[in-house]
Amino acid sequence: MKPQPIEYAAASDEVRAVFDDIKATRNVPDVNNFWKYLANDPVTLRRTWSSLKEVMAPGALDPVVKEMVYLAVSVTNSCGYCIASHHAGAEKAGMTPAMFAELMAVVGMANETNRLVNGYRVPIDPAFDK
Repeated sequence: MKPQPIEYAAASDEVRAVFDDIKATRNVPDVNNFWKYLANDPVTLRRTWSSLKEVMAPGALDPVVKEMVYLAVSVTNSCGYCIASHHAGAEKAGMTPAMFAELMAVVGMANETNRLVNGYRVPIDPAFDK
């Protein structure tokens, strides 16, 4: 059976509370599809939102850097939904087209060199293994 999204009107009180927090935190009129599908499991919904809210909160990294890292990992993991979501989030946080292009160059290079290192089974240099 394919899961279906849980809309606010059909949500339990527990799910509505999480949806309300997402909407208030992000200042949006509705939650996006990711949260509506996670609402099929209220425990996972609550845990994921709590963790995401904590990790993406202001900290040592500024919001654009956090969104760009999330975008880079999403590209590497081929998650189309997360790419779209975090590309939009990175743009909202201040990512420019030039920053995106440079990010994609770094992601591509990192993936290439990671595969070369794995293929050649290159040992870690003592200077790096501290």
